[in-house]
Amino acid sequence: MKKFKWLLILISALSVFTAQAKTYMVGVALANLDLNFVSILRSQMEKQLNEKGVKSQYADAKGDVSLQIQQVDDFINQGADAIILNPVDTQGVLPIIRAAQKANIPLVFVNRRPETALTGKVAYVGSDSAVSGKMEIEALAQRMNHKGNVAILMGSLSTEEARQRTKAVEDFVSAHPGMKVVQKQTANWQRNEAVDKTLSWLQDGNQIDAIVANNDEMAIGAIMALDQLKKKDVLVAGIDGTPDALQFVKNGKLAVTIFQDAKGQAIGAVDVALAMLAGKKTEVYNWVPYQTITQANLQEFSDKNLK
Repeated sequence: MKKFKWLLILISALSVFTAQAKTYMVGVALANLDLNFVSILRSQMEKQLNEKGVKSQYADAKGDVSLQIQQVDDFINQGADAIILNPVDTQGVLPIIRAAQKANIPLVFVNRRPETALTGKVAYVGSDSAVSGKMEIEALAQRMNHKGNVAILMGSLSTEEARQRTKAVEDFVSAHPGMKVVQKQTANWQRNEAVDKTLSWLQDGNQIDAIVANNDEMAIGAIMALDQLKKKDVLVAGIDGTPDALQFVKNGKLAVTIFQDAKGQAIGAVDVALAMLAGKKTEVYNWVPYQTITQANLQEFSDKNLK
């Protein structure tokens, strides 16, 4: 009888050890690796998962919603223990949420906030898009003495961050009688599209004093267009604080960028996913703050947002 009792104890101990020794696999589904910030975010998540001893697989949807849904299904079929998702379309996430819930695995949205209620093993890690838009235009307006014409370069309108950042800029401008939004077009987060949009505005004779971009890539595109036309009197602002953007801040061509913390978002997403896997209670919304970057504090951010 004693031998049988000890055998049960040994089996129980081995079961606990096996459970503790399990190596998790996390599937990371990304919206578009052609976007500089998304590429930085991927690198930071890979570092965090490696440091935690977690296996990982990555998928790039290249801006295609249908492809991203299929990629998530593939992760689930391959036995992923959790999924971290940077969504293509923040309004089109319900099929992915349902698939994860049906498979009973944690789903953590990162960087782009889903526009639907989150319940169960679903959470968001990232920043408040409207806050970054407000910070960006506030800093730029100080340089403009709250007077002048503003043009807005928007990201992909399928994402809440493009819409919320743009709305924050418009709300601020409408509250200041000396300022006016004279142009607003999407450049889909892309540098080359921003060059074309900016050239078109200026060649059509629009009087523009400042260009507010929803991200740094489009801000850099605007600067390139201004350089082509040899215009030096237009202020430009962006969001993300990428290494490329910091160089433009350093040389005085980018008036301001709003730092979005890729490492902070990566650490948060990995930590929330692993906490869920461990059965721990987590917050539904996990906010990572923004910071304003100008030439005055540029040095503080020189080693941030690196791949």
